[in-house]
Amino acid sequence: MCNVGLASLAFFYCDSREGQKKERRGLLTSLLTQLCGQSDAYCAILSDLYSTKGKGLHHVSDGELRRHLLRILQLPGQAPAYIVIDGLDECPVTGGLPSPREGALHIVEELVDLQLPNLRICVTSRPEVDIDSVLRPLALYSVSLHDQSGQIQDIAEYVKHVVSTDRNARRWTKENKELVIQVLTEKSGGM
Repeated sequence: MCNVGLASLAFFYCDSREGQKKERRGLLTSLLTQLCGQSDAYCAILSDLYSTKGKGLHHVSDGELRRHLLRILQLPGQAPAYIVIDGLDECPVTGGLPSPREGALHIVEELVDLQLPNLRICVTSRPEVDIDSVLRPLALYSVSLHDQSGQIQDIAEYVKHVVSTDRNARRWTKENKELVIQVLTEKSGGM
């Protein structure tokens, strides 16, 4: 659908190990960049921002990025936009007020509150209390994979594969291999 212009897709993976992948600014710039690469109308709005900021000479605030993202998504006559935010729990809960995680959650709240008929949002995360308390009231559909037998079986198969192919693990006894597989599968928490 994206290749033929029937939809736009922006994907952001939160990563606590990379500065821009755990901050609100990284989320905003990534979504803007990806969406603008898929629509001339979106690109024109971002180009206007670039021009008003002296063609990159002046700093663009997070608030300006947020406003332009909202403006882009509210643009009439555009194809449906799909936004995927993966691993929201990887945004840290420390590091200022609001924390990076709170900033990302606030963006999700704002996007949902727009109630745009052509906007679809998918957020994935471990079931952290602070994330659940914000997302649960917003969600039309919620799917939890953590306790699903298929998810647990996939984890067990992955652990078995790693244990059976790892050079160091080859020297382990059969009992130790089975114990490692059992403990890692049980302690994985569905992740």
